[in-house]
Amino acid sequence: MRAHQIMTRNPVSVTEDTTLREAALLMLQNHISGLPVVDKFGKLVGVISEGDFVRRVEIGTQTKRARWLAFFIGPGRAATEFVHERGRKVGVVMNPQPVTITEDTNLEDIVRLMEKHNIKRLPVVKDMQLLGMVTRTDLLRTVASLDREVPDPTADDDHLQQRIIRAIESNDWRPISFNIRVRGGVVHIDGIITDERSRQASIVAAENVQGVKRVHDHLCWIDPMSGLSLLSPEDERRESRS
Repeated sequence: MRAHQIMTRNPVSVTEDTTLREAALLMLQNHISGLPVVDKFGKLVGVISEGDFVRRVEIGTQTKRARWLAFFIGPGRAATEFVHERGRKVGVVMNPQPVTITEDTNLEDIVRLMEKHNIKRLPVVKDMQLLGMVTRTDLLRTVASLDREVPDPTADDDHLQQRIIRAIESNDWRPISFNIRVRGGVVHIDGIITDERSRQASIVAAENVQGVKRVHDHLCWIDPMSGLSLLSPEDERRESRS
């Protein structure tokens, strides 16, 4: 899946001459945490986000330093902070070098860029012409809209069993031993683990096989040192009710 398939087209935008008050109101009215900044030709020139409103003189959160420390940071940085904390127009507060993507950027690269730069949105551009925006919300909508109920002609119990086995046994975290039973798309995982994290990984691997309706966990945890063993939480609950 690529950016053009999930991006928000014609996103709300502002110009460099937009006042910060107007930008803040737009963000609140549209329930968004950032805005692309464009010139009169629609080309991207920057991005302004919630973070740019954190250090502001209006709310008394401007940077405050002792005089001796101000001497060490130098007048240049002090001047930049002054503008950012007291500037009235978007153009002097925005990030003028935003990270961007193209329509063909795949989701893996989009997530990697968001994590690397600790950002929540990426403008989609072509020759710096703004085409859309991809945000974390767009990624969330994509996950929520995935339809795993599309009929699969090969999703009978035998096929599901083999797919789940392959999905689990190809990983280093796989249980020491395990068995997969499938009936009517309902999966039962039996086996032995020595690390509780393997339990959830095994369940997730099974859940991600198309056609699986539900997964029951019967993995028994064993301490390699003492030999102490514990039933799965699901089996423990069943035992306590019987």
